[in-house]
Amino acid sequence: MSAFANLLPVLQPKEEDIQMMLSADVHIGTRNSDNNMKEYIWRRRNDGIHILNIGKTWEKLMLAARVIAAIENPEDVIAISARPYGMRAVLKYAHYTGAQCISGRYTPGTFTNQITKQFREPRLLIVTDPRTDSQSVKESSYVGLPVIALCDSDSPLQYVDIAIPANNKGKLSIGLMYWMLAREVLRLRGTVSRHSDWEVPVDLFFYRDPEELKKAEEDKAAAALLAEEEAAAAPVYEAEGAAELLEPVLDDAAAVATGFEAGFEEGAAAAGAADWGGDDAAPANAGW
Repeated sequence: MSAFANLLPVLQPKEEDIQMMLSADVHIGTRNSDNNMKEYIWRRRNDGIHILNIGKTWEKLMLAARVIAAIENPEDVIAISARPYGMRAVLKYAHYTGAQCISGRYTPGTFTNQITKQFREPRLLIVTDPRTDSQSVKESSYVGLPVIALCDSDSPLQYVDIAIPANNKGKLSIGLMYWMLAREVLRLRGTVSRHSDWEVPVDLFFYRDPEELKKAEEDKAAAALLAEEEAAAAPVYEAEGAAELLEPVLDDAAAVATGFEAGFEEGAAAAGAADWGGDDAAPANAGW
């Protein structure tokens, strides 16, 4: 943890946080690199992919969370994502932190044209990709709006005040970064304790393909229908099968019962003929 020596002890990352970032490929950059992003690039692999410094990522994440938490009204913060992989992440971030969000296409003039219905006057802007969300970043420079951005190795840093070096093209990386940012903001506000895990799972911030969701719902409905059909047909099938299986057993039981009754009657008749209590059946020399 020597890389985080300049951070306060309470802001030091845990081992599980670093493992989550590595698992989500937060450190994986692109083949291209911007000159201003060189200080955040650790090395370049043999295949040409740039590897981001994950220590710098954590430091900038903590700095961004402290800036966000310093704003009194949470609604003065706007999270923007025109990239599909970040739409669900900004919606969830806005839901849990009380911020506003613009998911999808950004309407030009939202920060500068007061005539538009979507006109807003935030105090802080969070963007997923400075290149994809370039219009909102450019307008923020007109109104003096600070910008926090997730920046890849090839992202332009013009008009970006706090650059968080991270993979902004993967759905897992984007979701994890917004989840960590929301968690840290809530911790600084005192809403969430640092001594316990946040009850909100990180999966809620991940992008979900509509086609996959539709297919999963169809498979679930088909499985439920098949289970209902089997449940409706099973009792009839079992009753017919049980009757067929029990028929020979019942016949054998009836035959055995009939034979038992016949044998019992014969035995009773013989016992009556040899009744020792009668006078004729007693021995002649009995001295009783």
